[in-house]
Amino acid sequence: MNVELTRYRVRPGKSFKVEEWLKFLNEHMDDVLVTLEGEKMYVETIFHEILNGEEYLYWYSVRGEGGVDVDDSDHWIDKRHLEYWDECIDESFGSVDLNTKVVMIPEKVRASMDL
Repeated sequence: MNVELTRYRVRPGKSFKVEEWLKFLNEHMDDVLVTLEGEKMYVETIFHEILNGEEYLYWYSVRGEGGVDVDDSDHWIDKRHLEYWDECIDESFGSVDLNTKVVMIPEKVRASMDL
């Protein structure tokens, strides 16, 4: 099982597009959830922050081993998601993986994760 929290910087001037992207994901949640199964993504949450005038998105995830990578997906929702990603995420910044120190998942929840 992989538990991750990663920070990505948003390209300047893309705040409106980020809001559109997050709204798109929320409005198409049934399709989003279908793709998570193939990715063995048990939990995926996106956080938003503006810090010192810079805008960031954070991805928190709990994922099993051996799932399909979103880049390899043929599902229309993933293709649209990646289009937003390419437009909004500042790849020159890279990403910042925060260090996992403690994972607290009750056993009955772990058991349902097919680990």
